[in-house]
Amino acid sequence: MNSDEIRSSFLSFFETKGHKVLPSASLIPDDPQLLFTVAGMVPFKPIFWGKVEPIYRRIATCQKCLRTNDIENVGRTPRHHTFFEMLGNFSFGDYFKKEAILWAWEYVTQVLKLEEEKLWVTVYKDDDEAYGIWRDLVGVPEKKIIRMGKDTNFWGPAGPTGPCGPCSEIHYDLGIVEDCPEGVECTPANSDKRFLEIWNLVFTEFYQDEKGQLHPLPRKNIDTGAGLERIAAVVQGVSSNFETDLFKPIIRREEELFGVKYGESEEKNVSLRVIADHARAVTFLIADGVFPSNEERGYVLRRILRRAVRHGVLLGASKPFLYEICDMVIERMGKVYPEIEKKRNLIRDVTRAEEERFFKTILQGLEMLNEILEQSKEIIDGESLFRLYDTYGFPPDIVVDVAKERGLKVDLEGFERLMEQQRERSRISRSDVEYARAVRDYEELAKTQKISFVGYETLTHESTVLMLRKDTSVDSVSAGEKVEVVVKETPFYAERGGQVSDVGWMKWEDGEAFVEYVFIPIEGVITHIVRVEKGTLKLGQNVRLIVDEERRKSTARNHTATHLLHAALKRLLGDHVRQFGSLVAPERLRFDFTHYEALSKDQLMKIEDLVNQVIFEALPVIVEEKSYKEAVEEGAIALFGEKYGNVVRVVKVPNFSEELCGGTHVSNTGNIGLFKIIFETAVSSGVRRIEAVTGFNALKYVRKIESTLQTAAELLGSSTDEIADRVKNLIERNQQLEKEIEQLKMKTLTMYIKQLPFERLGNVNFKMLKLENVDSSTLRNLSDVAIAGQERSIVALFAVQEEKVNLIVRVTKDITDKITANELARIGANLLGGGGGGRSDFAQAGGKDPKKIDEVVSQMKQLIMQKI
Repeated sequence: MNSDEIRSSFLSFFETKGHKVLPSASLIPDDPQLLFTVAGMVPFKPIFWGKVEPIYRRIATCQKCLRTNDIENVGRTPRHHTFFEMLGNFSFGDYFKKEAILWAWEYVTQVLKLEEEKLWVTVYKDDDEAYGIWRDLVGVPEKKIIRMGKDTNFWGPAGPTGPCGPCSEIHYDLGIVEDCPEGVECTPANSDKRFLEIWNLVFTEFYQDEKGQLHPLPRKNIDTGAGLERIAAVVQGVSSNFETDLFKPIIRREEELFGVKYGESEEKNVSLRVIADHARAVTFLIADGVFPSNEERGYVLRRILRRAVRHGVLLGASKPFLYEICDMVIERMGKVYPEIEKKRNLIRDVTRAEEERFFKTILQGLEMLNEILEQSKEIIDGESLFRLYDTYGFPPDIVVDVAKERGLKVDLEGFERLMEQQRERSRISRSDVEYARAVRDYEELAKTQKISFVGYETLTHESTVLMLRKDTSVDSVSAGEKVEVVVKETPFYAERGGQVSDVGWMKWEDGEAFVEYVFIPIEGVITHIVRVEKGTLKLGQNVRLIVDEERRKSTARNHTATHLLHAALKRLLGDHVRQFGSLVAPERLRFDFTHYEALSKDQLMKIEDLVNQVIFEALPVIVEEKSYKEAVEEGAIALFGEKYGNVVRVVKVPNFSEELCGGTHVSNTGNIGLFKIIFETAVSSGVRRIEAVTGFNALKYVRKIESTLQTAAELLGSSTDEIADRVKNLIERNQQLEKEIEQLKMKTLTMYIKQLPFERLGNVNFKMLKLENVDSSTLRNLSDVAIAGQERSIVALFAVQEEKVNLIVRVTKDITDKITANELARIGANLLGGGGGGRSDFAQAGGKDPKKIDEVVSQMKQLIMQKI
């Protein structure tokens, strides 16, 4: 059976047993505790934890998974992978041990047709029930049912408390006897190489409390895990997962690209296996919306991709190749996972772009690394590792990989120490101390006071001063002083989530202050930086807070427009687009997002059109509060890395955009007025930036362009519609005039150089000329003119341009047996501080020291007199 048939047969088998077959979930789990889906049960964690009621009591899946905890072993063993597929059947309070065991055995022996004599079973040491089912109902001989300890045959809990239970595994006897102990029978308990685990049944029947005690669960569950790669290797009779049909086509493509053969050497085999494995991981990660970056999921992808590239370099690669291997992954697996076929171009482009960036680094970095390896005896010191990273951005994990291959250790602690010292140098210690002192003051306040934001409903509000703070807390401040003010309730929006803070006024009897900035120093406290302009502000003072209304409205227009832009980018570019940062200010908006290439003019125009279409439809902007779980299940976008409470604020434009957001917004998209993109550019690898304006700022921008066009039209003596044609004509005319000037210049120089007399050096004619701002092509033509028709002659022409010197030397062929142009050019190269060379009758040189031209000519003459 090939792997596709195994996958299909597993799902079909359990479908006949009443299971609902579900497609694989994403590699990106809906679980803040996990970066990736690391096991088949991850999508069902809420059900296992009893937090969600299952829709189906029996489920079967083939789940794509990703793990990197043993990445250094990938390629070096037959079984380790980053990306893999996990076959699983699950029961949520339905069937339990008996059915799970009987069906596992039925599938393995009757569908996969594995020989019963090669199968062994393990159970948890105290699980007499499972032992009895295997012995009495399945008929496995007692000597082949091995009781194992908690470290191998008991799952969970995932934390200090939670669901857990015993495991039972099916092992396949590979017949390898090298590591079997002498004098006793070889079993799964004493031999890792001979017996391969192909099936793991987890019986989730207990709950472990804080004291470590186990309590029976009211609802018992089954969680099966069967690695497709391992099963394929056993069924297909090969010793390594990499020899199955899951990997063979990928490795064959590598053989074509690198001109090597799998099996030639173990060193090359390792690299071929690493690339094949990592190409699968890269393909599926990008398809699920991960982009290379220096943070979290993006960092893992970058690490995997660069590790593959490094092994490609070991096989002789000097240019991007992995994107072509990813193509083969798509060919092999695209029918089963259509998302990778759908995103083929995205996967190729992102992979190639990251490869190109890394190739600029890796070749130089490897050169330095080789020098470090030669000097290192047992350990690569932290200073060398830091120098590699600081100079070339060379990834430490690749150094660890290489060091392991050479049997060396790496001083990672020393590296981290130097990194921390660098970070420390960039800090301002005084600011750190002051900040820590301020935090203590705010923490004390937060223990007794709850500060509220009321700015969604109103822009003016009466409140009371709870704290005045300069370097320390004070009781009052006077006109001309700047102070931090905390009030009980405020309509001022504090800067967060990319939105800048409000500004405005704080007024009281006989006094007022300007609110310059508002921020949140610690959770639960809102602080206003104010400049007192009149009167004295005191602790406990009643104040009237007034937000600058026009600024707030402009900011709200830009914030809602940011949501519309985000939605438009996803619709037009793809689901891989993810917000990577933003700035929402009254005068503009800036939006950073994940994308692998620059946007074309046509794409930008379509984005503008889509956003403006939603604006012109004047759709309501609906703001609701609901539970985080409910909001995400309804499709609201939650930004990765943001912190959300149990109750969240959802900002929705019907049928277009829905995001979790605490910012301020317009009540209707029509309030935005107009959306205009100013520019689009790159921020970093895989991250683009769009800056745009809305409302009156968009109108100002259009008017500024109109004014510029009108000024240009007046200067050109045309209408604005004719500017492009007029400018085109001017450019063409200018090019023609420049051409004519060059022709006249050449004609003049030609006449001059012809008339310039030769100097007699013995029985040789010598001509030298220094010119300004003449290009190398013109200089060469002039040398042709100067030497034409001459005998026993030497010509040296210098051209000075922006502190650089070009030199051409011509020698007639009748004297090249005595002296060569190459010899004379070398004098110029040495003295001018450059290089050069050529033939005996023609040579060139260049340098950066025009002041040495006279000395060059003098030495040339001396050499001519010596040689002739």
